[in-house]
Amino acid sequence: MLQPDFCELLVTEVENFQGWVNETNFRIMRPNTMNRYGCVLDDFGLETMLDKLMEDFICPISKVFFPEVGGSTLDTHHGFVVEYGIDRDVELGFHVDDSEVTLNVCLGKQFSGGDLFFRGVRCDKHVNSETQSEEIFDYPHVPGHAILHRGRHRHGARATTSGRRVNLLLWCRSSVFRELKKYQKDFSNWCGECKREKKERQRQSIAATKLEILKRDGQTAS
Repeated sequence: MLQPDFCELLVTEVENFQGWVNETNFRIMRPNTMNRYGCVLDDFGLETMLDKLMEDFICPISKVFFPEVGGSTLDTHHGFVVEYGIDRDVELGFHVDDSEVTLNVCLGKQFSGGDLFFRGVRCDKHVNSETQSEEIFDYPHVPGHAILHRGRHRHGARATTSGRRVNLLLWCRSSVFRELKKYQKDFSNWCGECKREKKERQRQSIAATKLEILKRDGQTAS
């Protein structure tokens, strides 16, 4: 589905839609609060295509790799195209997505820079916590290539230093997971900081137990 011909066709459709918007001065919804350039794909009839993309491709993969964040119950999506370049958005700051699972596809065109940088998965409470060295990961965009990641995986995009970069984003959401999350406080099965805090509590508990045993043994010996 993500063959070069498809990517080129989608970019052409987006350009045609944006040309019509400019000619008619029609107001459209921007992709999100962070990107100023791009469009929502539902606005020009691509919702059915995105439904199929999520149901046939993303859901089977997410059930295997992201079950702990609702990957097995994805039921809605928000799909959009964003543009980066010297006369567009240049970079994207550190953030998390409003999704359980995100598909990010590089559609083209010729560009330099724009690498994604990832800095660990976090719950709402720990979204601004420190990054551990093992959580640092960079991903270079290649036209026609896609990356699938948890929406709560903190990330950003470095500056596109030349050319024009166009990406398709599909934010996949699970209403079941979002409802269940309201009643949870511990997310150590997917939040890196929750997991570290839990391990530290366990370490302290074990250390306290060992100390108590040593005290008892000392009292018995005396």
